[in-house]
Amino acid sequence: MTGPRPEQKSDLHNERMYALRYHPIQYLYSISQSRFRVVPAGRRSGKTEIAKRRLVRTAFSTPQNGGSSFPDPMYFFAAPTRDQAKRIYWKDLKLMVPARNRSAPPSESRLIMFCKTGAEIHVLGMDKPERVEGTPWDGGVLDEYGNMKKQTWPEHVRPALADRLGWCDIIGVPEGRNHYYDLYKKAQTQAMREEPLGNVPQWNSYHWFSADILPASEIEAAKEDLDELTYQQEFEGSFINFTGRAYYNFLEQTHCDRLLYNPAKDLIFTFDFNVAPGTAGVIQEQHLPSRGTGVRRWGSGIIGEVFIPRGSNTVRVCDKLIKDWGRHKGRIFCYGDQTGGARGSAKILGSDWQLIKEKLWSHFGADRVLFRIPSKNPRERDRVNSVNSRLLNTKNEIRMMVDPSAAPKIVKDFEGTVVIEGGSGEIDKTSNPEMSHLTDGIGYYTNREYPVKKTYEPSGRKHWK
Repeated sequence: MTGPRPEQKSDLHNERMYALRYHPIQYLYSISQSRFRVVPAGRRSGKTEIAKRRLVRTAFSTPQNGGSSFPDPMYFFAAPTRDQAKRIYWKDLKLMVPARNRSAPPSESRLIMFCKTGAEIHVLGMDKPERVEGTPWDGGVLDEYGNMKKQTWPEHVRPALADRLGWCDIIGVPEGRNHYYDLYKKAQTQAMREEPLGNVPQWNSYHWFSADILPASEIEAAKEDLDELTYQQEFEGSFINFTGRAYYNFLEQTHCDRLLYNPAKDLIFTFDFNVAPGTAGVIQEQHLPSRGTGVRRWGSGIIGEVFIPRGSNTVRVCDKLIKDWGRHKGRIFCYGDQTGGARGSAKILGSDWQLIKEKLWSHFGADRVLFRIPSKNPRERDRVNSVNSRLLNTKNEIRMMVDPSAAPKIVKDFEGTVVIEGGSGEIDKTSNPEMSHLTDGIGYYTNREYPVKKTYEPSGRKHWK
């Protein structure tokens, strides 16, 4: 047995443990007795909520009802980083296990809940998978498993479950056909082999779409934000095989046209810090050409670039931007790599962002040059997805175009940047070192202003479809 049936009566009933109405596949997952359950379901579709409830209820169950037979049961919730795990689980865990059900106050520093049954529930980050070692676990949840390191399961988590024959739920949105895909296929294969014989398979898999849970209006909003492949991955839980071009939605005949420039409106500079080449992109939001459709949609117009093949530095890139756009009257917003560059001019003269501020502020004024620097860099796949979704969403709407006469290198970058063969959509940075830098900079902008991973709301807190 690996957990109680859902909504089992116990003293855990409280405001946070409200009753749910399950989707049929969700219900099968919630009562599954398989030891290892792989759940690549769509985003915001309830998989994490069910996993939370399964584990908490198991921590308060007797051995006859799926609980541990050990006097000190040990369970974990894990995500790719500790901050992420805390954000997803810690607040809810304290609500699900109120004071009357605790043997001691929860440890805020170690993120441990102490249950009156003797069980402990730990919240862990898998950026260092060895954190799970040294403890004999009765069960746990690996959330957003596709973003964890490949060795997390086979080398760290699986051995830690051996002593107590512990169970694990492996959940999350797919990230291409990587190690998560391999576990999903393993679970599928074993279930197909064992279930027809009436056996409970050790591995099983459960999958449902976000559209089964979210209201139609939210799905329509997602389709406006996302391109087809990203929608399939994020909201249908599909394992997309990203191959070939990174920016697969870009077509010269569709996305290239003469664009306008308004010297009084906001201008965007996008940076990616390199010595060779030194690059920057220039964008202005505007009504894009209709291309015969009769509809001029508001979108991102790429109207300029800087591309210095060799011997570049941040100062030279800024000098070129000032030469080309120095008469601009409106505000300028700067986007780019959080690290600010680790080579070239930054070694001697200060950080690249500081150099940019000094150069642009001295020319345009500090009140007109604003910076949108992320606190940490987004994942590469998220940047690429945000650009593809801006180029063409699921409703076939174009929200980004390039003026080919003003930004020919960006056109070449869109057409020539490729992903690593056999990877999870990572950009190939080695086959052509000149490629991807211009589009990387654009990706920092689109990921900040038009991110793929918005929060979409379920159709009812207490009742799912």
